[in-house]
Amino acid sequence: MSDDFLPRAAAPAAERPAPSWAKKPPPKSKARTTGKITARRYAAPRDAHEHARKIAENVLDAWYQNFGGSSIDVPLGTVAGLSLLRNVPGLADWVLNLTPEELPQLLKEIYLGHWIKRPDLLNRAIRLYDWAWNPEPDKQQLRAVHAVTRSAINTGLLDLTGHDDAWQRSEADVLSPLLTGLRHKSDKKWRGEYHTPACITDLMANMTVDKDIQPGMSFREPAVGSGTMFRSVAQRLRDLGLNPHDFHWYGNDIDSLSAGCAAINAIIWDLGPRCLIGCADSLAPDDDYAKTRAEAAEAFEQRDRYMETASTIVAHQRALALLDELMPSKETAA
Repeated sequence: MSDDFLPRAAAPAAERPAPSWAKKPPPKSKARTTGKITARRYAAPRDAHEHARKIAENVLDAWYQNFGGSSIDVPLGTVAGLSLLRNVPGLADWVLNLTPEELPQLLKEIYLGHWIKRPDLLNRAIRLYDWAWNPEPDKQQLRAVHAVTRSAINTGLLDLTGHDDAWQRSEADVLSPLLTGLRHKSDKKWRGEYHTPACITDLMANMTVDKDIQPGMSFREPAVGSGTMFRSVAQRLRDLGLNPHDFHWYGNDIDSLSAGCAAINAIIWDLGPRCLIGCADSLAPDDDYAKTRAEAAEAFEQRDRYMETASTIVAHQRALALLDELMPSKETAA
């Protein structure tokens, strides 16, 4: 038999060239790392309003892709609470590394901290954050809140609302596009809820607010929505060298979620101590926002009572601790 029909001997391994696929590095694993998570640098649009819309889009995707449910007050309240933070170094990374179970406590501390200063506005926004006090929260909802938090921060929420300067914090309304996106189309039609675009409110503010305006005047908005018109007026006042704190602001909306967003925005935009946000039918008779004024006064009285009780408890605890230090123990006396 000829040797041509015999199988050829295998070439030595060292002489065989390596295939092309072997020269490429192995693909990276998609498994989540257990190390510390850091905030991604987001290339924010130059236009602040476009940036706010992008935040809303990403938050909506995060909420629904993680099966958050139909309670739109939860993602809205999460973003509203995060918007009240100041963007100090390292804060974004710290928030991103919180577990889903730790986020309700963070939001409670944020809202309570601002409730001490403005109980009237925080009481108006109670629908945005009362879910955080649920003693038995839904695990899936917490995972969706976690996803919303990461999405908002990684899209640059704190870069838009976390400035120390009120003018920079007031460049856009973050809550308006989010509330509009969370509302069902039929729900918006039934409510007659249509938020005025920022370009229109800016134009109206520039046309109506001129240099002749004097401190002490009032701005009233019977269908305040999330407060976009107030934002434009406040920015116009600052451009004219005036302080929004020197003016009166009266906003009202029949929808509690919209009124809650306006209340939170009043804090973000620093409209000042003379800002009142009501939740009632603007067509119903009301003597110069009398109901809203009464509710605000009651909120401050409630705050003072709670603070007095807390101070008394702290004083008693300190007194008991001092007695323990001064009184000798039974073992020492024996």
